[in-house]
Amino acid sequence: MKLTLAAALLLGTATPAFAVGQLPSGIAPVAYDITIRPDAKAMTFSGEETISIAVAKPTRTVVLNAADLKISRAMVDGAAVPFTIDTTKQQLTLTLPTMLAAGQHRVQFAWTGTINTSAAGLFAIDYSNQDGSSSRLLVTQFEAPDARRFAPMWDEPGYKATFKLSTVAPGDQTAFSNMPVASVTKQGDGTKLYHFAETPKMSSYLLFLGMGDVERKTVMAGKTEIGVITRRGVVDQGDYALESAKRLLTYYNDYFGQPYPLPKLDMIAGPGSSQFFGAMENWGAVFYFEPELLYDKKRATQSGKQRIYTVVAHEMAHQWFGDLVTMNWWDDLWLNEGFASWMENKSSIDLNPDWFAGATAVAQDREGALQVDATAATHPIIRHVETVDQIGEAFDGITYAKGQAVIGMMESTLGPDVFRDGIRRYMAKYKYGNTTTDQLWAELSAAAGRSVADVAHDFTLQPGVPLVTMTGARCVAGKTQVRLTQGRFGYDATAKQPLDWHVPLTLGVVGQPVTRAVVRGAKPTTVSVGGCGTVVLNRDKGSYARVLYSQAGHDAIVRDFGTLALTDQLGTLGDDFALAKGGNQKLDRYFADVAAVAPDANPLLWQTIAGQLADLEGRLPKGAAKDAMRVRVRATLAPAMQRVGFTATKDESPLVATLRETLIAVLGHRGDPAIADKARGYVAALATNPDAIPAAIRQPILGTYATNATPAEWDALLKLTLAEKNPVVKNGYVRLLGAAEDDALAQRALDLLTTDRFTAPQKAGLLKAVAGGHPDMAFGFALAHLPLVNTLVETSTRAGFVASLGAGSDDPAMPGKITAFAAANLPPAARGGAKAIVASMAARQMVNARIRGDIAAWATGGQ
Repeated sequence: MKLTLAAALLLGTATPAFAVGQLPSGIAPVAYDITIRPDAKAMTFSGEETISIAVAKPTRTVVLNAADLKISRAMVDGAAVPFTIDTTKQQLTLTLPTMLAAGQHRVQFAWTGTINTSAAGLFAIDYSNQDGSSSRLLVTQFEAPDARRFAPMWDEPGYKATFKLSTVAPGDQTAFSNMPVASVTKQGDGTKLYHFAETPKMSSYLLFLGMGDVERKTVMAGKTEIGVITRRGVVDQGDYALESAKRLLTYYNDYFGQPYPLPKLDMIAGPGSSQFFGAMENWGAVFYFEPELLYDKKRATQSGKQRIYTVVAHEMAHQWFGDLVTMNWWDDLWLNEGFASWMENKSSIDLNPDWFAGATAVAQDREGALQVDATAATHPIIRHVETVDQIGEAFDGITYAKGQAVIGMMESTLGPDVFRDGIRRYMAKYKYGNTTTDQLWAELSAAAGRSVADVAHDFTLQPGVPLVTMTGARCVAGKTQVRLTQGRFGYDATAKQPLDWHVPLTLGVVGQPVTRAVVRGAKPTTVSVGGCGTVVLNRDKGSYARVLYSQAGHDAIVRDFGTLALTDQLGTLGDDFALAKGGNQKLDRYFADVAAVAPDANPLLWQTIAGQLADLEGRLPKGAAKDAMRVRVRATLAPAMQRVGFTATKDESPLVATLRETLIAVLGHRGDPAIADKARGYVAALATNPDAIPAAIRQPILGTYATNATPAEWDALLKLTLAEKNPVVKNGYVRLLGAAEDDALAQRALDLLTTDRFTAPQKAGLLKAVAGGHPDMAFGFALAHLPLVNTLVETSTRAGFVASLGAGSDDPAMPGKITAFAAANLPPAARGGAKAIVASMAARQMVNARIRGDIAAWATGGQ
């Protein structure tokens, strides 16, 4: 998914111990045969199934998962049996009159269920066709624990089985699933009965069903048919995804050493939205919300195009890491998400070199992980999960971004060839099965001929960010002796509590070969590197750590900044920015880095600086210092803006295009008059020309307009929104209605949530957009309208959604309000998200107190 256990006995997988929150062991599904009959108009469905099960030892009870289903029949081996449903545990228990013998048996159910309006179980996406008529697409979303809303199942990743799925669809619609259609039979009432081919062994959360008035377009990649399925009229917008998927399938077949095993790979585009995810890796039937898959040349920016590629790359990587080999339980979710995130960048580096994906990962993904990992809100990559709500909490920045960074560090440490050999061994050994993280380390160790456990365990079983400090360096006989210590970096006291890591580090003098070392503990380590000159720590930023230089060492870095590798320039900016926020050094070191960046430097440097300066400006309260900071930010970025201009040029670098987007967004949000005026002119032209804004700048121009909107301009945007027929464009406009800085306009946006003008997902997006600039108002609205808000988001995300609305608040009372909300409305096991938000807010307040003075000084002419 793109940042959502037991013995199989006769199936040959291992039997884990029973854990809290999991189904009891001893019974496992072997094969499901499910038939679903949706009634899209009534928003209900009925279903029936036969499950072949393997029973390890005699029992009188059969326990599996079910949620929000009305069971009308339960049978075991053809005989009806009584049953009970525990709605809290989401478990269905069958109680037999006599002992069920060990061996193979059949369990049968019939039930009815609800078609949801948000992405959980079987859900509907309502949209307008190009002619203005209404349509409804039905699709499923099962990760993490929502297959149980579709059918009674052993709905845990460790229970792999085969699935035969059948469904009834209206005669003028098409049904689609993980596997190709085996047969279609026209029924007497004009409907069509679809039978799909049987799947390979897989986990329940990967099952998929969809139906609607759709088009499909395909390409062949070897023996695999790759398809795009869309609403009518936009299937050609899937061409870029098809082209990317074809290249990626060849790449992944080679990298993993296991060919993609299904006969087809469909990519399904839904014209809706979710607050939780953008795409889901259902095996052979990957679901995407449209902006993540369809490339609209009239509206998509360069970053949007690159996003499509990386999301497709992420979901396709899951076809191996997650689908072919699946984590045993949600504790090891990072085996899915960390690897898919890493592979999206790995493939981009190899297949799209002009994107500078490796450097971008340093500047964005790695920094994101280091930021979230440096507060009391952090947790180990591998963490224990028990409840449904805790499963939802596991889909976070640590799982995705830190997981990705640690995998990158392991590849950097072992070397790409050895690392790939280990991955191939892992895939070959565990295909169609389930694993834990240590099984991956074992295969990497076998490939490397040495244990990787010491490093791997340090970075996955404990939280936090290592800090490697250079305490001194001196030249001796043509070599530099570098003295290093290792501690912990953090923004708050909890995140600074000492921990010890085996930190694999590369270092060296500029222009000289690198030296590899392992730094551990506070006791100084001396490393000898070739040559004398400017020493760069953590070359290419392959290690997951912050580095702190001595004053002399940092002065040399600034002096020679232009000669450093791009990854080291970006890493230095990131480290100095964070170290100032953590209180390890003053902010003047970061500003010295900025001053050392030439106007014509790599665009990615200026894109990074723009984001960092925006962060600093956002930390100042309203007043003279904030106004001065806005002026200085605009002055600092003006040369870069002049360099890229508003108009894209033919064959320009993708980095220039993405820099332009960032600069317009950052400067426009800070009220730059020229950009604000440009945005007003462009948006005014939309009234007569929907394509008036050039695609290359469409999103930042719209964002600038919405942020700076006057009441009359907001009214114009609302009128544009209500008139828009393109569902994806309309979704974007709805979110923009919540972006205005003006308090009164934010309130008007909130008022729209109590009307019937928008769908539930659109309302959720609007509420989240208001929270971005007005967290106190959004949180207050949610408390006052909690029953309404709970209907807007997926069930699995409700526990964290309301708390997240207040996360950006600077009101000292807000953490207490969030804590009180959680205590009043959430069970103890579901409060982890709220606790993490409160911890992050406390860290932000600490950072603000440390650096606001330095920011204000720079804003008024310092450095």
